[in-house]
Amino acid sequence: MSFVARREELRELGDLLRSAADGTGGALVVAAEAGMGKSALVDAAVGGLAGWQVLRAGGTEFERDLPYAGLHQLCTSVIEHRAGLPPVQRSALESVFGLGGETTPNPLTIGMAVLGLLLELAQEQPVCCVVDDIQWIDEGTRQVLGFVARRVAAERIAVVIAERSPAADPAFTDLPHLLLAGLGDADARALLSSTARADLDDEVLERIIAEAGGNPLALMEFSDRTGPLGLPGDDRPRANLVDALEEQFARRVQALPSDARSLVVLAAAEPVGDLGLVRRAAHLLGLNPAELTAAEDEGLLSLGPRLRFRHPLVRSGAYRSATPAMRRQVHGALAEATEASTDPDRRAWHRAHAVVDTDEEVAVELVRSAGRAQGRGGIAASAAFLERAALLTPDAADQGARLLVAARAKLDSGAPAAARELVAQAERRPLAPVDRAEARLLRALIEFHVARSPEATTALVDAAADLPPARARETYLEAFSSSMFVDRLPGRLRQLGLRIREQAPPWEDEPRPVDLLLEALLDQMLVPVEQAAPTMRRAVDAFRTATSPWWLELAVLMALDLGEDEAAATLSDRQVQLAREQGAFAVLSQALRIHAITRTIFGRYEEADASLAEARAIDEAAGTVNMSFAELILAGWRGDTDRHGELRSTMRQRIGRDEAVGELYSTAVLRNGLTDYPAALDFGLASQQQERDGSYVAWSIDSELVEAAARVGRPEEAATAVARIEALARTDRSNWATAKLLLAQALLDPAAENTDTRYREAIDLLAQSEVRACYARARLVYGEWLRREARRAEARAELQAAHESLTAIGATAFANRAAQELIATGQRPRREGVNPLELLTAQERLIVGRVSGGATSKEVAVALFLSPRTIDAHLRNIYRKLGISSRRQLRELAL
Repeated sequence: MSFVARREELRELGDLLRSAADGTGGALVVAAEAGMGKSALVDAAVGGLAGWQVLRAGGTEFERDLPYAGLHQLCTSVIEHRAGLPPVQRSALESVFGLGGETTPNPLTIGMAVLGLLLELAQEQPVCCVVDDIQWIDEGTRQVLGFVARRVAAERIAVVIAERSPAADPAFTDLPHLLLAGLGDADARALLSSTARADLDDEVLERIIAEAGGNPLALMEFSDRTGPLGLPGDDRPRANLVDALEEQFARRVQALPSDARSLVVLAAAEPVGDLGLVRRAAHLLGLNPAELTAAEDEGLLSLGPRLRFRHPLVRSGAYRSATPAMRRQVHGALAEATEASTDPDRRAWHRAHAVVDTDEEVAVELVRSAGRAQGRGGIAASAAFLERAALLTPDAADQGARLLVAARAKLDSGAPAAARELVAQAERRPLAPVDRAEARLLRALIEFHVARSPEATTALVDAAADLPPARARETYLEAFSSSMFVDRLPGRLRQLGLRIREQAPPWEDEPRPVDLLLEALLDQMLVPVEQAAPTMRRAVDAFRTATSPWWLELAVLMALDLGEDEAAATLSDRQVQLAREQGAFAVLSQALRIHAITRTIFGRYEEADASLAEARAIDEAAGTVNMSFAELILAGWRGDTDRHGELRSTMRQRIGRDEAVGELYSTAVLRNGLTDYPAALDFGLASQQQERDGSYVAWSIDSELVEAAARVGRPEEAATAVARIEALARTDRSNWATAKLLLAQALLDPAAENTDTRYREAIDLLAQSEVRACYARARLVYGEWLRREARRAEARAELQAAHESLTAIGATAFANRAAQELIATGQRPRREGVNPLELLTAQERLIVGRVSGGATSKEVAVALFLSPRTIDAHLRNIYRKLGISSRRQLRELAL
């Protein structure tokens, strides 16, 4: 077709390619309905590229459930370049491509591996990745493409994706889009004048233009094969233009000679366009592959190194025009012609489409394919194989069991509605008791993951009662721990805890860390502090030797509640390390946020910033959204009222309510720093009310409540908080726990004879702990007390030290509070020089931290899901901001 009417669109594609050639690549999604010329436009832009590595893939309906089928099309020809990748990425690619990798790679690791592969290619020449019909590309490949497309801005790489609208893929909604509209009447007439039959009069041409609606493919098809009134074939109404085009192509296929028609159906069922495979299958059917030239002469397809249909609607029209018996025949031939040793999954998929009735042999083959897909990280593909295997299973009870396995895979792949339907199908089969229990659990898990409602939690707890003891306790832990942070209705969490305690089976032999954690969480909610603390400490200690990152975040938060700063630091570091080593990115994002909370409370805000920046990079790469509790706590300690307000608003919108656990604590800290003690007390008391109502409350808020109550002259309001602080100090002789009690006593009884001693002992203990911020605040409140006692010289020393420490930490509100107290003694605070690293963004500070620790650009890129060139670009910007020119100077600044 002529591209006169698409000049602007061609220019936009050309701009992308020119930018990529210059090292500033990008991505573009070309979107339009079928027949608008997406593929032709992209071919016109890419066809003239010289000196480029062009990689192509095209989606087909048949292959959308095969794991990473699109990635195979795109990268098979260049897979040998994987040799230069880091071992983890190389192993991930080898696993996906069946080249011997034994790992089960995470989608993010596969995305990094493909990005690394393209970067290797781009060192030699610019790379253009073209993916047509993305709506039919398998889910794993779509995730990888979305990941790569967002990370090529500083590379010699262009990614062009053709998408059928209006079914926009959420994986690409934030990428630049080029929307192809229909041709105007003038351009439509120009196209028809160059392609239409000469015997069509003006009235017929106008009818064609009206019916085609500016669709170039429809214009050419309708004009080439028009009826007497300008309509294709008969004039029965169609649902839409696409249906009309598909029907038009189906009729053209039906008009072919019998053997040619069968060969076109065979080719339509073979999605890759492998002519060798089509020839082998054709011979098995007794067909002569040379007869395909009749279809080529008709303009339906083209033969070459690969068989290509003129348009996806030709393929779908041909396949749907065949009888069910003919489809089974061609799939059977393709299965027999496919080498089982090199492509067992595609062979199994063809066999599944070739059988008439149930077939246990084929079902077993599909189950094996599901296992291979799971091993390659293709959870959605594994679910598709398992579902098909279940439907082909002859025995009704076995069929039900396989449907349940498929349902679990569907749930794990993020398709709860499909999982629910499979469970319903399974429940209609004669299930064994163990499978009946599994069905009940799955139904509860589906509702729990969808709604997280109290009703869903109750159903999950009910279902756990029928499970084996170890699995039941894990299910109870998931239900209770999730409810701790979301269920704030009076009494409900306590009731849930009581019910779990009554139902949970005793552990066998030695308890696992998860068993101890469940017991500790229940004790923390249900029994007095003196009884709960030993159980909590035992659970925390059990996780010190954990080999899995799962559940560790709960042990970290428990250690913070106990005042065990060393344990919190150790466990938090361990969870991040394990999650990184094991590629558990689903856990790593949350682990980094818990790490940020510990570093915030310890007064290490740059480390907290770095952890949060890395967590956000993982979320962005995975397309997930996390709650902002860690960011909220950091903003509170920093005294950043604007940021804290924004985060509170965002969090309320996400969870639909006020006063979540992190919000109460962070706001109390913020208000104490701003000397808004009445508000701080209100938030502290609100937390106590929630706790009396049976909700979980972070025990760290007790110290904030005590300080606020002391400052407003209402010490009686702090009685409950002090009682818990005292109980913890009695049962746990950690420096932090003991210092909390000494400070609470000094604040609430400032006239006592031993107040000075209490402050000094608390400060000495905190100086030996991890909690720098609490140490600085202890010196602040001691200095404030000294000033009120008219001991100005001593007050100045404490307040100056507090001001310097709080300023260095970045606790701005508390530092300002110390400055005002110091001015009240008649001395202005000494001004310190500005830390040059404060000029950098959070991501830049994260890069500085890793580079100054000796990491290479490639190693930093792997950690942050970016390319080495992007890291180098960030480093150049960092050097410019800091006025330096080398990594050695950067390390010196970061010390």
